[in-house]
Amino acid sequence: MFDPKKLRQTILKMAYAGSTVHIGCAFSIVEILAVLYRSHLHIPNHEPDLPLRDYLVLSKGHGVMAQYACMYELGWLTDRDIQDYARDGTILKGLSDVHIKGLEVSSGSLGHGLSVGVGLALAAKKNRTSQRCFAIVGDGEINEGAIWEALLFAAHFELSNLLVIVDKNGYQAMGATDEVMRLGNIVDKLQAFGFETREVNGHDELALDRTIHELMGLDSKSPRAIVAHTIKGKGVSFMENNNIWHYTRLNDETYKLAIAELQS
Repeated sequence: MFDPKKLRQTILKMAYAGSTVHIGCAFSIVEILAVLYRSHLHIPNHEPDLPLRDYLVLSKGHGVMAQYACMYELGWLTDRDIQDYARDGTILKGLSDVHIKGLEVSSGSLGHGLSVGVGLALAAKKNRTSQRCFAIVGDGEINEGAIWEALLFAAHFELSNLLVIVDKNGYQAMGATDEVMRLGNIVDKLQAFGFETREVNGHDELALDRTIHELMGLDSKSPRAIVAHTIKGKGVSFMENNNIWHYTRLNDETYKLAIAELQS
């Protein structure tokens, strides 16, 4: 379950059916989500809304097609949901929406999702449950000051049940992150903010799995973070590191070419 090639095919089917964008930024987090759903998220009875579930907060909500693809694998979404993606009157939108079971936050207004995740982690700590919160943010998203306020808060309240994963694909909507707003060394910054931090190849499932296990098993009161080095558009050659696929829609030719690559 959660084979990255199949997940990317599902993303393409949605993007093509709905004539929608944000393919590249969904592709960069596929392996991250696959590993979390497969090995780390505690979801009792595979029911997305039971009280003691772990939380998955997709702060970079424009990558939601990758999460929908995982939810489809779990049986939470149907073939009809995928085929009707983003059409009038259907439930699946182009940004994460808390009204859909399985999504914990309405995001895509960047910078806000992490604050919700921090609140969920704090509530779990106060309620003395074993719940954890996994929050995925984009490297472009961390231009937003609210991200750094949330990080300060998490460290101050010793939210060791929080893992922040930075999808560091090097791009944002308007260009390369280093051109729009230089981020410097994200690992050093997170450590300076009090996070137990590691960096990893965000497409290496074994390395991701091992790093998450290591971090969440630490005997430390600090929150945790991973800087995941990823490729925007990963999996389809003409999309990789090509930022036009932040907003470009598929046509018949590009859809067939992309699907063929993922089926080879």
